[in-house]
Amino acid sequence: MEKKIYVVGLDDESVESKVNSAVAAVAGVSSVVANSSKAQVLVNYDESIAGIEDAIEAAIASAGPTVL
Repeated sequence: MEKKIYVVGLDDESVESKVNSAVAAVAGVSSVVANSSKAQVLVNYDESIAGIEDAIEAAIASAGPTVL
């Protein structure tokens, strides 16, 4: 499943890199692209894994941005 997650605090490439690394480490995530100019994170993941959306949002938050 592909999902756009809108965030606040995705201010520059450094934060983008942190978000990309954190979300990519979540089991079941196949790709992630953080985009500071659009204030969003585009994630492809296996929706059959229980709790994966919460894990993705927690990974984003651990890198600094706030999920809207």
